[in-house]
Amino acid sequence: VGFATRQVGNVTKPTVIISQEGDKVVVRTQSTFKNTEISFKLGEEFDETTADDRTCKSTVTMEGDKLVHVQKWDGKETKFVREIKDGKMVMV
Repeated sequence: VGFATRQVGNVTKPTVIISQEGDKVVVRTQSTFKNTEISFKLGEEFDETTADDRTCKSTVTMEGDKLVHVQKWDGKETKFVREIKDGKMVMV
């Protein structure tokens, strides 16, 4: 990721919309910088192209009240955990 893209990404406050469509979960991320959408079945690996244009294998699971998203690419791994706290979605 280039320096300019990283700087814009660091100050962008995206809107994340999570919905269920049949047996799939859809996560839409909307911002003034870039919009993305992924659709998947919980627990099943899928191909994902990230907002910074990485291609990875992803798996999303529910662990209690937390949505856990694991991305794997080039021998690396990233894990995002989303949960609702005080009425707001928090991601770590």
